[in-house]
Amino acid sequence: MENNKIIETAKKAHDAFLKTMNFKADVKNDALTKICEKLKENKDKIFSENKKDIESAKELLANGEINKAIFDRLKLDESKLNSLIKGLEDLIKLEDPINKILWQKELDEGLILKKIVTPIGVIGVIFEARPDCFIQISSLIIKSGNCAILKGGRECINTNKIFGEIVNCALLEAGFPQNSINLVYSRDDVKEMLKLDEYINLIIPRGGNNLVKYIKENTKIPVLGHASGICHIFVDENCDFENVKNIVIDAKTQYPSACNALETLLVHKNYCYIDKLKEALLTSDIKIIENPDNYSIEYSDKILSFKIVDGIDEAIEHINKYGSGHTDSILSDNQKNIEKFMNLVDSSSVMANCSTRFSDGFRYGFGAEVGISTNKTHARGPVGLEGLTIYKYLLYGSNNIVLPYATGEKQFKHKFI
Repeated sequence: MENNKIIETAKKAHDAFLKTMNFKADVKNDALTKICEKLKENKDKIFSENKKDIESAKELLANGEINKAIFDRLKLDESKLNSLIKGLEDLIKLEDPINKILWQKELDEGLILKKIVTPIGVIGVIFEARPDCFIQISSLIIKSGNCAILKGGRECINTNKIFGEIVNCALLEAGFPQNSINLVYSRDDVKEMLKLDEYINLIIPRGGNNLVKYIKENTKIPVLGHASGICHIFVDENCDFENVKNIVIDAKTQYPSACNALETLLVHKNYCYIDKLKEALLTSDIKIIENPDNYSIEYSDKILSFKIVDGIDEAIEHINKYGSGHTDSILSDNQKNIEKFMNLVDSSSVMANCSTRFSDGFRYGFGAEVGISTNKTHARGPVGLEGLTIYKYLLYGSNNIVLPYATGEKQFKHKFI
């Protein structure tokens, strides 16, 4: 049975997009500024609604309906809210990508071709228990000239509702059409969304393996995202112990449930401090699983797969076999090995001598991110403004026809200008 309400929402979102797609930068930045102001004005109400979600989630946790990693993501405190506001302020400062000319070419005299940046359209985003996601995603959608239908996890329904009210109030004050940003609530809503390829141009699932797999198997709409974050660090044979210890512990413990947290540590067999490193990990409350049967587990906790490898070639082979194409790092003093690792590891973010936790839209300077993509399409890695755009070609003629070129009477110049 069709869900007519979702169909109507998608139609209205599509109509709204036809207006927002060409909004000027100052209009979009004004909307983002108003969202910042309203977040500050309503912070007590936001925390109150978030507290309701946390209380409800305690029962879900006790019943085993959610795990501790999901529960830990739910809390929205002063620090997280300030980070959201800072992300918005940084996004406002970024150059507006829309209608930017990527190149222009003179096909012939009086015949000019331009390739310009344009928004994608209506984007459906399904995200799990991360209340800060709503603001991050909405802000990027607004700045990039798109419209959206958002479905958050049931665990943060009250927080998402108050954020939805704040965002839509700010958008209307800034002159945006209704239904620019839409919030839906149920799994049935998602099922119906996945059928609406006539109105929805892209789906971004931001959650675990099961969610992403379900989305990909049940829609004709293009899907952008990642199924899992199986991230690795390879410790080469000549590395300073203190640096290795600090980076590995940061990558595993700074936010264990994040998709860019370390899951597998590969260590060169000749590394002098293997036992000392294990001891440091255990002291940091990290559970070490040596040579597990399955290297494709995303623990999202202070648990770490640990494997000794013969050298960089085995490390690269292991990562390309078991990794999820998300983020992988090498710790090494050998520049030749660093370059080899950077060139041969097939992941969306490849790093040297730093924590995998840097793989993030905010930390990359994108203002925020709508998610991380391991796809090999137009967007890969943290998806910020650029990942929410596509391009089109504009051909400016002067009463030109094809026949003289088809007969050879005229020749194309194809000259970049």
